[in-house]
Amino acid sequence: MRIVFFTHPPFLGSQSMPRFAAMLANGMEQRGHQIEVWTPEANFYKLSAPKSLKKWLGYLDQYLVFPGQVRKRIKSYPGQTLFVFTDHALGPWVPLVANRPHIIHCHDFLAQQSAFGKIKENPTGFTGRLYQQYIRKGYLKGKNFLSVSNKTSQDLQELLIRKPQLSDVVYNGLNRDFKPLETDKTRQVFGKSIGVDLSQGYILHIGGNQWYKNREGVIEIYESWRKLGNGKLPLLLIGKEPTASLKEKQQQSAYAKEIFFLTDISDDQTLLAYAGATLLLFPSLAEGFGWPIAEAMASGCPVVTTNEAPMTEVAGKAGFLIEKRNNQGDIANSWADKSALVVDHVINLSPAERKTVVENGIKNSRRFQTETMLNSIEEIYKYLTKSFDIRLEK
Repeated sequence: MRIVFFTHPPFLGSQSMPRFAAMLANGMEQRGHQIEVWTPEANFYKLSAPKSLKKWLGYLDQYLVFPGQVRKRIKSYPGQTLFVFTDHALGPWVPLVANRPHIIHCHDFLAQQSAFGKIKENPTGFTGRLYQQYIRKGYLKGKNFLSVSNKTSQDLQELLIRKPQLSDVVYNGLNRDFKPLETDKTRQVFGKSIGVDLSQGYILHIGGNQWYKNREGVIEIYESWRKLGNGKLPLLLIGKEPTASLKEKQQQSAYAKEIFFLTDISDDQTLLAYAGATLLLFPSLAEGFGWPIAEAMASGCPVVTTNEAPMTEVAGKAGFLIEKRNNQGDIANSWADKSALVVDHVINLSPAERKTVVENGIKNSRRFQTETMLNSIEEIYKYLTKSFDIRLEK
């Protein structure tokens, strides 16, 4: 097959989407397919301008310059070339190849749902709503979609206005070598690298500052657990630099000295963080998939997460579930207290119980093997090019 992958431009600074696109491109190339990666170059974006204007200059590169370049390039490409959009947010480019073999990978529709007023926790401004409408107008021209979870697929169906020719689900594959390590040594090495004593274990959270990651809820659960008086494990939050409000929440906590925000953590350190953790606390309000759940389980780390899809899809029967956080004050406090009891239960598992939990988690994580994912995607890609050949013959 000849496959062209459309990806987000590097100048946007995203990490997860380029990593996913690289996984697809490298995987298909290793399987003998001819691949190309198309992405806008920074022309307007690299001009000297205030930071507030950079986003708009980037839009010129993405939606004014790049489409013209694509129209010229595709003229020389045979009709059986498969065009792959590695994220539905690349929707504005879909009309360029809507009448050629194509497929759109869908990760989550949280920004879309927020813009259309379906998520009250995340109101969207006027320009944001226009931008999301622009994205939707583009991917509505698409005919084939591939989602990372059943939840994402269901959200897609609610946003489409007609039944697609193909809509399938293939779970993400782990893109690093997550595996259990010797606990005491791992804690010693990782603790030394960040300057924190982790010898007795620690509660881990991995995620950014997006509203749905619920980092404030992580701290609330931790505070409730500490109040139980059953332990003094530190809390490590790996991700972006905390927001001002999140930092304030930490500083106001009675346990502030044992709450650590870790930024600029390397991939190798992340592997250690998972493998040495007492548990992963992942109380997300929403996700498209929920990578940390699978990554933690593959590393031999028990997981406490929210009892809603897609977290339940990824955790399967191997995770410990808590309710979704409610923003109302008294209810939120009650939520944290109830969740803390689940955390306390996991922390105090007997060695035999913990061994069973770890084994179940590792077994569950095998559903998310990269080779399995790529094999499934390759079959779908082949089907799309073959079915297009048949339509041409007719």
